[in-house]
Amino acid sequence: MWRRIPVRKIVTRTALAVAAVQAGTLAALAIVDHRRKKNRAPADFPRVAPHSVTAGGSEVTVYTYGEDLYYDMLSAIRHARKRIFFETFIWKSDPIGHAFKEALIQAADRGVEVHLIYDAFANLVVPPSFFQFPSNVHVLRYPLFGGGPMFWHPRHSGRDHRKLVVIDDDVAYVGGYNIGSLYATDWRDTHSRLTGDIVTEMQNAFIDFWNLSRGSLPKLEDPDRRHWVPNFRVHRNLPRHYVFPIRGMYLEAIDRAQHHIWLTHAYLVPDRDMRDALLQAVERGVDVRIIVPAESNHIIADWLSRGYYTTLLKGGVRLFLYQGAMVHAKTATIDGQWSTIGTANIDRLSLAGNYEINVEIFDADVAEQLEKIFGVDAGNCVELTLDRWQQRHLATKFSEAVLAPFRPLV
Repeated sequence: MWRRIPVRKIVTRTALAVAAVQAGTLAALAIVDHRRKKNRAPADFPRVAPHSVTAGGSEVTVYTYGEDLYYDMLSAIRHARKRIFFETFIWKSDPIGHAFKEALIQAADRGVEVHLIYDAFANLVVPPSFFQFPSNVHVLRYPLFGGGPMFWHPRHSGRDHRKLVVIDDDVAYVGGYNIGSLYATDWRDTHSRLTGDIVTEMQNAFIDFWNLSRGSLPKLEDPDRRHWVPNFRVHRNLPRHYVFPIRGMYLEAIDRAQHHIWLTHAYLVPDRDMRDALLQAVERGVDVRIIVPAESNHIIADWLSRGYYTTLLKGGVRLFLYQGAMVHAKTATIDGQWSTIGTANIDRLSLAGNYEINVEIFDADVAEQLEKIFGVDAGNCVELTLDRWQQRHLATKFSEAVLAPFRPLV
């Protein structure tokens, strides 16, 4: 005789079984990722030399190779006269990391006002002693848990994912590069150097975040003058205030596109609105191309991203898999007129979770430079076609389905 099993028990057992399969899949991917990184060949990818163009009253220099960027940033720090604002997500205690630390300490010793911000979570593996600075360097460690007793609230869950350096009133650097030797030679990333009135906006972005997060540290005064800058806008995500303008910036720009949309992103986990915007652009005849890493530094993010490939490819979006190195850029250019460079990825963590900063640029010359870089990068890619994607192994499809519930979390 059949014995009736309570529905509640069936649901519980099913949930446990699904959780076990998910945990097993995650563990298997972690093992694969460890072996892959251990056996990875040295990075090999084409470079585009730094190139400066004028936009309005500002100069924009785009970097695609870490050594070039670090050389210029360190030079700017060593020539600073009044003030340095330095903010980063990851700061490795390796030769590059120490070079920046020493340059910043030397600047403070010669009388430059130095303010530093780094994210505690991103640097858990870095020895705490590395972040010990003399008292003439002002350091804000963005905490692992903010908000005091309200640490659990979503307003306090965002990480400081920004990478921003401002020297005096003269120059600002913003983009995807963290600080470390790995990023100097082995990662393909994009960063920008800005001069002119936009530098004041970057100062203001740093000051606002410092004052929002400073705790007992001294308050910074707002810039004396801010300007309306017609060719630029600085967009800052502020989880504390539930303000996420970078996502809106992307959706508005994609909706305006008439000819082409070219994106380069380290992690592509688009929400429904972003997917719909890209697919609707294709429907109205826009050429939509996206460069993503063939294998990123986060294997779970790769597998979550791949869950959207079928929808995008069927909808006419062209996907290009970057070869030979991790591409960590967060850039876009549209219609030869509009561009953005910054720290935000196309995923929930960046667009609706973390503190991020992007500069939006309305200038044909800047767009032309980013298009040139996109073309060089595309030459180092393998285009993923729908036919090839549909031929992937059944076990791969099953694993993607198992991990699908995690997509809204990334």
